[in-house]
Amino acid sequence: MSTTSRFGPELRRLRQEAGLTLTEFSVALNYDKGHLSKVERGERSASPELARRCDAFLGANGELWRLAVRPESDSDTTETPSTPSLWRVGRRAVLSAGTGALIDLGLKLSSQAPAAAGPLLPSFRAQLDQLRKLGQSTAPKLLLPLLETQTRMVAGLAAGAPSTTRGSALLLASRFAEFTGWMAQEAGDDSAALGWTGEATELAHAGGDPHLGSYALVRRALVTLYSGDAAGTIALARRAQSSELPPRIRGLAAQREAQGHALIGNEHDCLRSLDRARELLDSDDARSGDEPVIGTTHVSDPAVMTTGWCLYDLGRPKAAAKILDRECHRLPPHALRTRARYGFRKALAHAASGEAEHACTIAGELLGMMPAVPSATVNSDIRRLARELSRFRSSRAVHDLQPALARVLAPAHD
Repeated sequence: MSTTSRFGPELRRLRQEAGLTLTEFSVALNYDKGHLSKVERGERSASPELARRCDAFLGANGELWRLAVRPESDSDTTETPSTPSLWRVGRRAVLSAGTGALIDLGLKLSSQAPAAAGPLLPSFRAQLDQLRKLGQSTAPKLLLPLLETQTRMVAGLAAGAPSTTRGSALLLASRFAEFTGWMAQEAGDDSAALGWTGEATELAHAGGDPHLGSYALVRRALVTLYSGDAAGTIALARRAQSSELPPRIRGLAAQREAQGHALIGNEHDCLRSLDRARELLDSDDARSGDEPVIGTTHVSDPAVMTTGWCLYDLGRPKAAAKILDRECHRLPPHALRTRARYGFRKALAHAASGEAEHACTIAGELLGMMPAVPSATVNSDIRRLARELSRFRSSRAVHDLQPALARVLAPAHD
């Protein structure tokens, strides 16, 4: 018997051991009794969301989820794909770029560029801050050409700079490359995202920072997380938690590990990772320094927000909704991309809790901003929300929201 065909009988056994009738169980899960009956008899497959909810309610410690999800083919997800030449800045290219790179407003690096490198760096640093803010309200495909150009400009500036400013310029270029990778992932191009993340690592290493390469593991783990590869996510995140790394990187890595554990229903390890993340991110060392902040700058308490995120994946939507309601209220109004990311997760938690109308109200407010900040990663939760809401066929609010959901999820035409 396959693992998926064993799900129904095992679900029935655990439900009966818990002393629950099918009616009581369906009410507790906010699922149709007839659907659950068919799942138990093997006539219908359980979705990952239903499996997680059953798992959490019956205390199966991930066993039901593992039975419901087909095993992934064995593959090494911890290696970065080769980077297409289109995106290569490359450490060798940086170190030998000489004086040919273009600088802002058409200025070319010349033999006098070393003297100009120092004064120009604060300007480029300010541009990075502005571009990160712009990324909260602008389509990633519109930002990517500018980000790629600015990364090459700063890298070229570093190549002609004196030793006193060269390292700073390379490190700034690495941060441009890191943000370019994030926007590439938001645009739905995982290969480019991994390529630019690799460039960020090379540039940081050339600039004398041995730590950003470890943060690149956290960024790569985000790609595997959204692809549903929990094992790959956990493995990558653990590699970025060695004791010699800065608390900020270790804390963000612990958060990512927690999200990986949540995907497979491992609540114990998930909550333990979140505790570790909270401790690291609350430390004074994690908040100090004048360099651009690594990771989100718009979530006031990342560990708590991630807890709400994980609780949904652990099959505890009501607890998730309570945390996400509170934390989303604290997000700045201008951070449209961040508000969409956590707002749709909040709507998903409310829908899974049986509050379809409230979920539609939340989603309806968010859908209006999606044309301005389209996001391949946010769309993954919008698709899950559409599936969750499809259970409430008689709801007028769900019926009215469906066309807007469909428009956001429709393939874009260039």
